[in-house]
Amino acid sequence: MAISYNKLWKLLVDRKMSKADLRKAAGIAPNTMTRLRRDEEVTLTVLNKICAVLGADIGDIMEFLPEEKAER
Repeated sequence: MAISYNKLWKLLVDRKMSKADLRKAAGIAPNTMTRLRRDEEVTLTVLNKICAVLGADIGDIMEFLPEEKAER
């Protein structure tokens, strides 16, 4: 399974919030934001911080994709 954070990026656009704003508000390291942008795994602690800042559920910011869908 592959991870997609497209829901997170769409949520940020809807809330008129930049990735830098999110990083600062959640106290996330720059290298962790890079991992998010690359759709790589991050810790649940990081996801929890993002959810807390945005008042969202984990399903609102990420999803798992089947491998064949992710390769497209």
